[in-house]
Amino acid sequence: MKTFTLSFLLSLSAAVFCMPLSQPTVQDEQFAEHYLKRFFNLTEESGPTFRHGISSVAKKLVEMQKFFGLQVTGNLDADTLAMMKKPRCGVPDVEIAQFSTFGNNLKWGKNDLTYRIENYTPDMTAAEVDDSIEKALQVWAKVTPLRFTRIYSGTADIMISFGRGAHGDFYPFDGPDGTLAHAFAPSSGIGGDAHFDDDETFTFRSNTGYVLFMVAAHEFGHSLGLSHSEDPGALMYPIYSYQNPERFILPQDDVRGIQSLYGVNKDPIPPGPTAPPTPDACDSNLVLDAVVTLRGEMLFFKNSFFWRSYPQSNTPQQTLIANFWPDAPDSVDAAYESQQSDKVFLFKDRRVWAFSGYDLVQDYPKSISTFGLPKNVKKVDAALYDPETGKTLFFVGSNYYSYDETRKRMDTGFPKRVDETFSGMTSKVTAALEYRGFTYLYSGPYMYEFSLRTGRMLRVLSNSYFLPCTNY
Repeated sequence: MKTFTLSFLLSLSAAVFCMPLSQPTVQDEQFAEHYLKRFFNLTEESGPTFRHGISSVAKKLVEMQKFFGLQVTGNLDADTLAMMKKPRCGVPDVEIAQFSTFGNNLKWGKNDLTYRIENYTPDMTAAEVDDSIEKALQVWAKVTPLRFTRIYSGTADIMISFGRGAHGDFYPFDGPDGTLAHAFAPSSGIGGDAHFDDDETFTFRSNTGYVLFMVAAHEFGHSLGLSHSEDPGALMYPIYSYQNPERFILPQDDVRGIQSLYGVNKDPIPPGPTAPPTPDACDSNLVLDAVVTLRGEMLFFKNSFFWRSYPQSNTPQQTLIANFWPDAPDSVDAAYESQQSDKVFLFKDRRVWAFSGYDLVQDYPKSISTFGLPKNVKKVDAALYDPETGKTLFFVGSNYYSYDETRKRMDTGFPKRVDETFSGMTSKVTAALEYRGFTYLYSGPYMYEFSLRTGRMLRVLSNSYFLPCTNY
């Protein structure tokens, strides 16, 4: 039996989509006080009082807001409280710049590591668990000199087990949801070990539970010496993200982190795909893939991510498309919301997905030709729904088509040139949005405001007009 020699405990938690609250209650303040004490080293001597704005409390709130990319107010505002109430990791947070390691040279001093699976979850077959664990370790082996060998008896460098509640390491699990797993940084004894909460529902590929591959790959990052990253696209971000294991590519932030500890994989391997960096709303050259409204919110798509902006919040929340719509494509070319059908349509290449809330509509995805678009149209560049006329405009190259949502057919006389209707719009439309009676056509990093009725251009704006930079 291993002995406890390490004080770092790391856990992975489930993401939830929370709407901000109005005014914090006394219970909220007590919860926030406990949160800051636990995760941001607020001491008893600080005398935490949110109603009187004690400076030490404000300092810790600022620290927490910076870490999570929230608007820095130093107050217990709605966005901050909503973030605090998300299920999360059990390790204290620190201010970091993207990937983070434990420091003090907490890494393995060898490249050949062993692992042992001590027991299994009843949620999956033994073969599925074995495959998930092996593939999760290979995520790290592909980009480093690390090599992993499974053993079936004795003590391995990385001991892997499933347990409930108090399971022998002084850090009991908390039942369904909340903390999914935890792992220990490299060292002798319990160092490197990974424990998974068997009160969770682990799955092989399905999004109806927690994909063991994703949870394990994150935990093994800790087992190898990585702490958490503040990059929401990183595997080492403390919030659980669903991704299809068959399409998973280790993000660049994680690659840089693990290679800072162990170096690069020098074995000749065939070149593979690389994950694009996490999009940054503060990038002045950002070109959005699509913009859409959703029941009063705005969604801004870029690569496999989108920003979610809603009226009650000053800070857009960035997340993976797969976290919101697991059945959606990894990225989108265009999107629009039909208020007639209360559905959101996402376009990728020659297919379209329809969602009612979070759920994929039956019989989707379909071909874009179901809208009446000609077969020579390979993709839709942008889409725009006008609630007053019930028309949806599809932008394809320098032309656009008009689709009647009521009659479910394409209008006659199309396609037309974009600049025939939208005067002065001669560049390719990359995203489109109708908002409060105005049309916004995106082209590259700029947004052009038009009167939908007259087609007259009113203003040229930057993408940050609706999607603000939140680096304060």
